[in-house]
Amino acid sequence: MNTQSVLVTGGTGFIGGWAIVALLSRGYHVRTTIRSADKEAWLRAQIATQIDADDRLSFALADLTDDTGWDSAVAGCDYVLHVAAPVGVKGARDPDDLIIPTRDGALRVLRASCRAGVKRIVLTSAVEACRPPMSSPDSVGDETRWTDPKDKRLGPYRLAKTLAERAAWDFMRNQAGATTLTTILPAAVLGPVFSADYAHALRLIQGMLTGQMPGIPRAGFCAVDVRDVVDLHILAMIAPEAAGERFIAASDWVWMSDMAEILRWTLGDDAQKVPKRKLPNFLVRLAALRDPSARFLVPLLGRKHEFTSAKAQEYLGWKPRSAKTTIIDTARSAIAVGTA
Repeated sequence: MNTQSVLVTGGTGFIGGWAIVALLSRGYHVRTTIRSADKEAWLRAQIATQIDADDRLSFALADLTDDTGWDSAVAGCDYVLHVAAPVGVKGARDPDDLIIPTRDGALRVLRASCRAGVKRIVLTSAVEACRPPMSSPDSVGDETRWTDPKDKRLGPYRLAKTLAERAAWDFMRNQAGATTLTTILPAAVLGPVFSADYAHALRLIQGMLTGQMPGIPRAGFCAVDVRDVVDLHILAMIAPEAAGERFIAASDWVWMSDMAEILRWTLGDDAQKVPKRKLPNFLVRLAALRDPSARFLVPLLGRKHEFTSAKAQEYLGWKPRSAKTTIIDTARSAIAVGTA
């Protein structure tokens, strides 16, 4: 029996919840952080939709904005998966609203983990931290690239992810202990959910299926399935060769117009409201004046900035699902939980 224990920060989140399920299914003991005690019963119920946690799931109170609780949260753990993210929106206008809690929260987790002598910390970053200049031509990015924080078109979310990962590596370079760090840089994370309480993770596809999206912007992204993101975290957690490395978690590039076509072809009557109209760029820019999600899309309009996961596949044997499979699974999940 596996007696190793893993701390998963932010277990109430989309990635965090699936990380708990994946670790329990592999026999690990899991502790997860929650910001308030009343979340424990709710999260246990979510996890129970996928697996019987029995006595291998425990909870610790800790918040990324406060030092309290982190030492006890990591005490006795062999590994830490830091997947928690501050509560906030990607379209926040003041960069510090995301930068400070994202960066400082990561450093709190790293300090406590190093003091506890955990073997490996796996930190969830994002491909936003290895992106070319937002106005650059089409490209394929890898882990050797770092996003330029001086790029004026980044926006708060992209800037926060970049600065937080930088701060984590800078911190670890000054540590003399045995604890090692690996970072995972997911692309746009899609995938099935446990219940309607995770509707935020379904927002894009839900918007298409319900007709809330008035048209299709000329934008796209590399997608990745949440279950594959979690698998890569666990592979990176236990592989000796992953120490000190960054790994992109990305599957195929998909245009939003392609997503709409996949939904229509696959779901039939359930996709009747999926828009067919293509939105001109100027309308998306106009919508961005009021809508944070549209604001996030504006720098991507017409550009194809892909990301390769060749390193994760070569080093760790990681094999992601196709974007098409993930899109279909996400849509069917949205329908099953009643959000579309």
